[in-house]
Amino acid sequence: MYRKQMKLQKIFCLIALAASVVVFIYSLGIMTDLYDCLFITIFDPTDLSSTMVEGSQVYYYMQDFNKAFLSRSIIMIILACLLFILNTDKRRRYYIANYISVGLFAAFTLFLSIWAHFQIEAYKALWLQVDFAALKEFAEMFKSTYTESTFWFDIHYCVFGFAIIAVGLLVFNVYWKICLMKEEQRLIKEGKEVA
Repeated sequence: MYRKQMKLQKIFCLIALAASVVVFIYSLGIMTDLYDCLFITIFDPTDLSSTMVEGSQVYYYMQDFNKAFLSRSIIMIILACLLFILNTDKRRRYYIANYISVGLFAAFTLFLSIWAHFQIEAYKALWLQVDFAALKEFAEMFKSTYTESTFWFDIHYCVFGFAIIAVGLLVFNVYWKICLMKEEQRLIKEGKEVA
């Protein structure tokens, strides 16, 4: 049973690392449509009212969130790497450091998912308030990109869904590991009593 569990725990740790990389890539891409469509609509970034498209200020409003999101996604990658540094992927028996590494990754990922969800939903609402008729006119006039898509906002459900699944797998693995370790201790104790 240990062999199967150890094989799966390595896969679970790799899934956690993959999820953190996906979150990082998403943090790099979330502003893509906003940059392509809205960046050139504001003529003077020091005066956000100098725009031909009402609501285009959302691009600048999102800058601080995007910086924080990018930083936090890097922290998530570091915490996923900590799983490998502390051999959480290949230890037969877990020690306190393994529990801590799983706990840190799980807690931070859940925090990041909830924090980012509410931020992204708020900015999506601002994006939907953009005057798309004026944006289309502007795009035709200046040969720039035009879209009304909410793809980059909506995909966060998949991105963070994947991250939360990774957390669930790691927590399940810890529970499974504890059960196996208890069973092993029971068998050892029974063996000593027989001897």
